[in-house]
Amino acid sequence: MTEVLVYVDHVDGAVRKPTLELLALARRIGDPVAVHLGPGVDAAAPVLAEHGAVRVLTADAAEFADYLVVPKVDALKAAYDAVQPAAVLLPSSVECKEIGARLAVRIGSGIITDAVDVEAGDDGPVTTQAVFAAAFTTRSRVSRGTPVITVKPNSAAPEAAPVESAVEQLTFGFGESAAGTKVVGRTPRESTGRPELTEAAIVVSGGRGVNGAENFRIIEELADSLGAAVGASRAAVDAGWYPHSHQVGQTGKTVSPQLYIAAGISGAIQHRAGMQTSKTIVAVNKDNEAPIFDLVDYGVVGDLFAVVPQLTGEVKARKG
Repeated sequence: MTEVLVYVDHVDGAVRKPTLELLALARRIGDPVAVHLGPGVDAAAPVLAEHGAVRVLTADAAEFADYLVVPKVDALKAAYDAVQPAAVLLPSSVECKEIGARLAVRIGSGIITDAVDVEAGDDGPVTTQAVFAAAFTTRSRVSRGTPVITVKPNSAAPEAAPVESAVEQLTFGFGESAAGTKVVGRTPRESTGRPELTEAAIVVSGGRGVNGAENFRIIEELADSLGAAVGASRAAVDAGWYPHSHQVGQTGKTVSPQLYIAAGISGAIQHRAGMQTSKTIVAVNKDNEAPIFDLVDYGVVGDLFAVVPQLTGEVKARKG
């Protein structure tokens, strides 16, 4: 059977959920071969094998941490040359989309970004994407070379598919451009204890209707009761009510959770572009003509300051 390269997104060997989703999608096309760069392969390899990776190609070097992107592209190109895969799959993070684009240039292939589904086709993998601010759904395939595909988080469910897996060392050299951009400092992200916004299965977002930074606590309380991430509209972050890193929308982050709850968000096209592919959408807004209601699966016309605390209380009661 043909093999499919899967780029492993991890933190010191702790494999992140989007990679497990990619392994499930890769098995539709061929046998997944994981590419693990950096430290922690001993911890990662059993997890990757549990989810179907028939091989794990690995390399660790200071360059991966000391310089931006290009050393990882060098390593992934070496893996591509060794495997000659049917496709290369990466998570749709900012870094991975740059890695994928640079790899596609090097191997003379087409690239598809932000896919929400991947399936086998007669002429190669076929992807599904939401395009033009999620107003249209398209099905596409790469027509030249080996497809390089980045996939949005929450596009597939991780599936256990245990296999015997071998860990193999990648041997390659870094190119002249690998040291072109050096990392001169890092600041650890402050942990909130909540899921990463782009990877969360549930997202609760607040907008202009929250009417102040101090009121975002009711959004956070609902999110915490559901084990969810917290998002915000552009209006809310521009007003300084919530950090820009939590902005959902065309100029913020794109999310595709199983459940998206929008409280006090009118539903402008810029916001819809960042969350329209959510599986189930619930909105709370006191304006019954708000555009968000054209999109939702369930809508509540009411004051979020009355509705959201009641919902939080009901969630806690049922969990208790």
